[in-house]
Amino acid sequence: MNKPRVAIAHDPDIKKALGQTFELLGSLSGLFTDKHVAIKPDDSWASAKDSCACTQADTVKALIELIKIFKPYKITVAGGCSDGESDQVFQLLGIDNVIIEKDVEFFDLNRGPFKSVSLKWGPVKNVVINPHIFSFDTIISLSQHKSNKKTGASLSMKNIAMSLPANDYYGHPDIKYERGHEAFFADLHGFIAGMCQRFPIQLSIINGHPAMIDKHCFDSQIVIASKDFVAADAVGARVMEIEKPVAHIEQAAALCLGQSKLENMEIAGISVEEAAEIFALSGKRSQMIPRDF
Repeated sequence: MNKPRVAIAHDPDIKKALGQTFELLGSLSGLFTDKHVAIKPDDSWASAKDSCACTQADTVKALIELIKIFKPYKITVAGGCSDGESDQVFQLLGIDNVIIEKDVEFFDLNRGPFKSVSLKWGPVKNVVINPHIFSFDTIISLSQHKSNKKTGASLSMKNIAMSLPANDYYGHPDIKYERGHEAFFADLHGFIAGMCQRFPIQLSIINGHPAMIDKHCFDSQIVIASKDFVAADAVGARVMEIEKPVAHIEQAAALCLGQSKLENMEIAGISVEEAAEIFALSGKRSQMIPRDF
């Protein structure tokens, strides 16, 4: 059995940390060269005073610069905010300026046209999306390193699964539970696993700039990356020292979407144990830092 490689880097400079994971993963040209690459940052929610839950502009900029080295055909930064408008959140974060500066495209996954596609797993048989997603050769989930009350962990899988449903169809920007939207939440773990089965992630990047445990926000300076999105999320959950198995990660592994057992992975860079220590210590040191990045 080939073990998936998961890279873990620790550096205060986000571009250096991302670059280290790229080097540790080995050749990535197959994902990027002459490909249409889509970056999906975490744009779940932000305000003028609080953007802690989202991917920061400098992270998006650094990733674009690293990908451009491989000469992709096109780069798109995709938004899919569920609690607001993606373009407005990007403006609050400064990602809109990065898109202009780096001459890449922006696409809002919440907008029409709409297309219903089938799911083989989870609480619903169909989900409505914008079919532009099928034009992407490589999907990168650029997620934050966060816990979540409902799902335990909010990492690369949740970032994609909850962003692809076209929220303008389901009731947006506030969740109105129109057109069967509430069914997603009947089995949220199953929905996340089913969505990632239908729309697999080619590269998962989980970054702690910033990280968040409950409502406590801090910069762990850790980046986790893997071509195996299940393995990436399993390592991310372990670094957060989540005690219970995260159900959507385990379901994805059972569906043979990736590996969830650390003993069946190749860890490159710092160890999972060292990363967990750094993560915990970073959180303790920054307890008095307000959620305002």
